[in-house]
Amino acid sequence: MYRIVLLPGDGIGPEIMAVAEEVLTTIGAKFHLTFECQTALVGGAAIDATGQPLPPKTLELCQQSDAVLLAAVGGEKWDSLPSHLRPEQALLGLRSGLNLFANVRPAKILPQLIDASTLKREVVEGVDIMVIRELTGGIYFGQPKGIFTDSHGVRRGVNTMAYLEQEIDRIARVGFETARKRRSRLCSVDKSNVLEVSQLWRERVTTIGQDYPDVTLSHMYVDNCAMQLVRNPKQFDVILTGNLFGDILSDEAAMLTGSIGMLPSASLGEPGKPGVFEPVHGSAPDIAGQDLANPIAQVLSVAMMLRYGLNQPQAATTIESAVSRVLDQGLRTGDIMSPGCERVGCRAMGEAIVAALHQS
Repeated sequence: MYRIVLLPGDGIGPEIMAVAEEVLTTIGAKFHLTFECQTALVGGAAIDATGQPLPPKTLELCQQSDAVLLAAVGGEKWDSLPSHLRPEQALLGLRSGLNLFANVRPAKILPQLIDASTLKREVVEGVDIMVIRELTGGIYFGQPKGIFTDSHGVRRGVNTMAYLEQEIDRIARVGFETARKRRSRLCSVDKSNVLEVSQLWRERVTTIGQDYPDVTLSHMYVDNCAMQLVRNPKQFDVILTGNLFGDILSDEAAMLTGSIGMLPSASLGEPGKPGVFEPVHGSAPDIAGQDLANPIAQVLSVAMMLRYGLNQPQAATTIESAVSRVLDQGLRTGDIMSPGCERVGCRAMGEAIVAALHQS
């Protein structure tokens, strides 16, 4: 039996989580897996109910689970709150509370959706990138941070980008191990021409790379990487980078595939500890409750949970294949709609995926 914590969150979160839960139930019956699911508050919904974006009860449940499935948090309703009470603080709290130091984001274009990309077919066809982002260090967690007022009344905003050697070493090993299981190419991204923290990053990644002679290591400045992702994305296999750069580059890589609504992610810590699995998209409050959301990224997050969190790769592959077959049928939500396809809503897309699972 696997203990799973479901965090629907805000906006379209409850809608796409409902689809994911149906998929989880179906795949569990198919592979004789038992999932004990508990739903907990997070983000804006938690703020409304408890005054905190990540209530201690929620974090405790997550710490005691085998895996956490998260939908999305945030919305304009809470934008005026102090920064430490914003819904997004729940994400930082989960990462630090579960020691999730590695974010794994695939950006793989599906053949059925090549024309949904804003880039030319010859540029994106065959793109299959994995972005490994360090998640608990860097500028989002470095100290000092804040807005300070000096003796003359002048305000100064401060964030500190900092990394310890051991933080770089452990995420580097995740990157190299991931590359070893793929096409054995790793590109480490930094800004070592101007940032001392990046100089240490490059030094440590190069050192760790000596333990992986079978993996080809290259280095690239972050601004060049941003350009190359649009110019020639097929040159990349695994991209390894820090927290801030990874936040930006992983979203850019996601859009190569045509819709950010298609992509899952995994946030992982030490082996045997619970990870968090979630779509890379936001809460999309403008379409919440209208049955317009694309649930595929949430469904594929279930697949990543099974593969990376629960060691059930066959079940994961079955879900991914079901999604592919549904796309082959020409079913599309609005964000991936193309001529000749049938437009469906969130619930109908979920029902089609569940039906495909039953037929597999």
